[in-house]
Amino acid sequence: MISPVFKKSTGALLVAAAFAATFAGAATASSHREAPYITGMPKVDATDFYMFRSYEANRSGFLTMIANYVPLQDPYGGPNYFQMDPNALYEIHVDNVGNGKEQLTFQFRFSNTNKDAQLTVGGKKVSIPLVINGSGDINSVNSGAANVRETYTLNVVRGDRRSGTREAVKNATTGDTVFDKPLDNIGNKSISNYASYAAKHVHSITVPGCASPGRVFVGQRKDPFVVNLGETFDLINIKAPATAFDPNAEKAAKDDLAGKNITSLVLELPISCVATATEPVIGAWTTASVRQGSLINPNPKSSAAVKAGGAWTQVSRLGMPLVNEVVIGLKDKDQFNHSKPSGDGQFIDYVTNPTLPALVEILYGNVGAKAPTNFPRNDLVAVFLTGIKGVNQPANVVASEMLRLNTSTPVSATQNRLGVIGGDSAGFPNGRRPGDDVVDIALRVVMGRLCKLNIGCVPSDAPAGSLDFTDGAFVDSSFTDNTFPYLKTPLAGSPQTAR
Repeated sequence: MISPVFKKSTGALLVAAAFAATFAGAATASSHREAPYITGMPKVDATDFYMFRSYEANRSGFLTMIANYVPLQDPYGGPNYFQMDPNALYEIHVDNVGNGKEQLTFQFRFSNTNKDAQLTVGGKKVSIPLVINGSGDINSVNSGAANVRETYTLNVVRGDRRSGTREAVKNATTGDTVFDKPLDNIGNKSISNYASYAAKHVHSITVPGCASPGRVFVGQRKDPFVVNLGETFDLINIKAPATAFDPNAEKAAKDDLAGKNITSLVLELPISCVATATEPVIGAWTTASVRQGSLINPNPKSSAAVKAGGAWTQVSRLGMPLVNEVVIGLKDKDQFNHSKPSGDGQFIDYVTNPTLPALVEILYGNVGAKAPTNFPRNDLVAVFLTGIKGVNQPANVVASEMLRLNTSTPVSATQNRLGVIGGDSAGFPNGRRPGDDVVDIALRVVMGRLCKLNIGCVPSDAPAGSLDFTDGAFVDSSFTDNTFPYLKTPLAGSPQTAR
């Protein structure tokens, strides 16, 4: 039976996973493999971006930003695991005046050093084939038992990302400008206590222009995004539950990312360091860039396999979740990844006249899923391009797509997974926490939920605005940790007890 999961309760119809049919096979999760070109460059594929006031105890004066890269990591994905690209530039940009341009940029560059551990075999020293050398448990930074050392530098740029003033971020304890990244979670025999090992790579940092230290962590984590991928991308090939009045429809589907890891760039900074004294709302997004030219080395031996050169060229961009998946048309997905928020006028029709609600109506109009009728969709302009007035809209905003957060909004004592539409003003789309169910929220908003709240439209504009659309894959704050870096320990490649 090919059917949507749906629930009728107090007049609300709930259709599961309707969004996915629109781009069957074209995208995977929040921003995993979201555009044709980036599918061939997983190391620079941004999957999710989060920004929120830190909700760890006694840290509410800080802001946390998380940029996830390298999608769909199988924990057992050795022998070469999921290192970041040393030929790429990873960036988190902040607009703290609302003009659609970066005023602050945090730049990450990576290096992966082969220590070339060798064994004497038959009287000859021979290089080993693994990233670990078997000399002991890996339980310290730059352990002697690791055959690879992964490190990174972090710089802050004030002004334009390429022509502004760039300064190095330093380790607050040692003064070093090079930070160690933990190896991926190979397994319990190689790294017996991965949580403890990874925690040693949380670095206290001094950022030029910031009055107090922040924190940084870069490393593998359990992928926090939750979505039912296989069935939904097969034209919503989801079997309905036994009854059409299933009260658990929001939990009726499986999470196809339950067994996947991700690589996270996590940065915590004092709010006073990123927001101005007169404007509490900031916008942010992450990008990855590679050199414009690349030559394959026909005889790499022990040197680089490629030689990269030329100007930095952006190939990945992510602010608000799901934009390049279910808003931008297929022909413009690569263009969006190469673009900046200041040029978003070229994509305006995708927001003001969106195709997703029309496609949902084609699929499920017979059970009440009617698309909103207000054009232009000013409610979606508020969500995606300007922020919502009175919630997270800067005073002098220029319409541009990015994740926006009102840093003056207090941290919620108890998080509601539906964020603002669930009555929690500290949740999505006012920033994004890892426990916010952005798929359910986005589905309800594109089908007109804000019209029912008289935001950018009126209730009569949205016949299905009260319907509780969902993808059926549940997530809330219990899926993540309450302390930095918030995302859970990655799944082990070999979870069994060491032998």
